[in-house]
Parts: sequence; structure tokens; C-alpha cells
Amino acid sequence: MQVPAAAERNKGPILAVLREFAGGGAGPLRVLEVGAGAGLHAAHFARALPHTRWQPSDIDPRALRSIAAYVEATGVPNLLPPIRLDVSQGWETWGGTQPATLDLLVSINMMHISELRCTEGLFKGAGVLLKPGGVLFTYG
Repeated sequence: MQVPAAAERNKGPILAVLREFAGGGAGPLRVLEVGAGAGLHAAHFARALPHTRWQPSDIDPRALRSIAAYVEATGVPNLLPPIRLDVSQGWETWGGTQPATLDLLVSINMMHISELRCTEGLFKGAGVLLKPGGVLFTYG
């Protein structure tokens, strides 16, 4: 499992803001995290927000292995195994996520390090996959 220092530092402040959008509602909230990296955030947020179904994703095989290690090590039941997702590809390739089914789409530290087509894909996907009133949450 990778433990990026920046993720360790910012997980608390990001969680404080996420709580505003992921406050307990009726039934579990469906969350897709795009570009979950090492998986530290996914594990931390899923543990702190037990009413969510947290789906981490990444394109990098090394990141996917680290996320899988977090899923196994934490044993948090609402943290799903990672899926490979290339955000620059159409939403139809995003792990079977159906239109208007997500409550929250999260992207942390992806836009500033990826190509513009990834950011464009993120916004296009959000427009299709988020439920009415759903939130695209970006950081970094």
C-alpha cells in the first residue's frame, strides 16, 4: 500500500467538505472516485462515510494494486474493489456505471496532472452519470 504524504495531510480537510455533500440520506449514496491513486483517500472516506458505496478507480495498474491492498487491509464493507477507468474514454466504459445513478463523483488531484481530454471526459461523464442534484467534487 502506498501512503502519499500529501494524501495523508489533506484527507481530513477534504473529508470535512465531503460530509457537506454526502450527509446521511435515505439509503446508501453511490460514489465513484475517478483517479483514486494509492487508495488512501478511498479507504479513509469510505470508513468515515459508512452510508456510501465507495467505488474507487484508476487507470494505472500500480495504483489499482495499492487500492486493492487498502480494500483488503481495511475490510471496510462499503469500499468496493477498484475498477480500471480511463476518464478520457466515454462514460460507457466506466465500469458499467449507468446514467443518473451516482450521487457523488469525486476527483482528487487528477485534473492538474492529466491531459485536458481527461478533464473534458470527467465533466462529460458527470453530466450523464450523476443523478439530478448529484455533485461533482474536485480537488487539486
